[in-house]
Amino acid sequence: MKFLDLARVNIRSGAGGPGCVSFRREKFIEFGGPDGGDGGRGGDVWIEAVDGLNTLIDFRYRQHFFARNGEHGMGRQRTGKNAEDVVLRVPAGTEVLDEDEETVIADLAKVGDRALLAEGGNGGWGNLRFKSSTNQAPRRANPGQPAVERTIWLRLKLIADAGLLGLPNAGKSTFLATVSNARPKIADYPFTTLTPNLGVAGVDDAELVIADIPGLIEGASEGRGLGDQFLAHIERCGALLHLVDATSEDVVEDWRVIVDELDAYGAGLAEKPRLTALSKTDALDADALAERRKALAKALKAEGLAPPLLLSSASGAGVREALQALRRMVEAGRAAPLEAEPEGEDAPWTP
Repeated sequence: MKFLDLARVNIRSGAGGPGCVSFRREKFIEFGGPDGGDGGRGGDVWIEAVDGLNTLIDFRYRQHFFARNGEHGMGRQRTGKNAEDVVLRVPAGTEVLDEDEETVIADLAKVGDRALLAEGGNGGWGNLRFKSSTNQAPRRANPGQPAVERTIWLRLKLIADAGLLGLPNAGKSTFLATVSNARPKIADYPFTTLTPNLGVAGVDDAELVIADIPGLIEGASEGRGLGDQFLAHIERCGALLHLVDATSEDVVEDWRVIVDELDAYGAGLAEKPRLTALSKTDALDADALAERRKALAKALKAEGLAPPLLLSSASGAGVREALQALRRMVEAGRAAPLEAEPEGEDAPWTP
């Protein structure tokens, strides 16, 4: 199935059905009076996060979702039928944005979350509603409320415990394939990964959902390479694993490029718990590896970070230790207490 994480959708609720102007006309009933019924209610447009979906590909082939209008009111005090609602089914982690692509309408973070996108119109009143002692034969009825039409954007942010970062060919996809049953494309050229991938890794007695995104390069925040469009998929991650290619001539510069792009992107990515590791360590001799680890450790220490781990996805060395460290970071983030609510003068007003 092709991966799609952004879709533009046009929606429209149903208009309410108009009321009816009718009079009771039966044999031997001289003063029948008005008996026009109300119109039916138009259908709503809802969006719901469901299980079993991980892409917005369904919205590539269908972009218009229109609810039906309510039926007309009828004589003999019969109310028109209400229209059925329309439900857009999306994966968990989908954000609903307004047409400006900035205003968040709803955030469906977990399965079962629902949001009303467009409310159907109420049905109009029939002439029976306007009957009074001074107007016993009203000849008027209300039209139904109009439909609501709008354009929205759906943006998917994958739900994962940990995310992988690094330059192209840093070994992210190989790491994911080693620790999980995911089968991302792996090749010896840059930008092999073109779409995010998810994998589930077993860590002792627990499972860790890991997201692999396409590699970043310098200037990604300005649109270079594949840009930073896929960084949204690790915004919800509890921890990040930053892989630095140990065979690179300047590991410190490679590490710095990714850190700068995280700062430029914002959304709190630079402040997330981050684990740094030198990958492909099996391709270097002990002296060269020690030299590059020392240089990177010095740069990390200056930022107040722990020294880098050493791992090789090909040989499996250090992989288990990296997963265990990621698990500890994720669990620590989940166990962190929520910020205390302000009290006294700084507390928000409540009735």
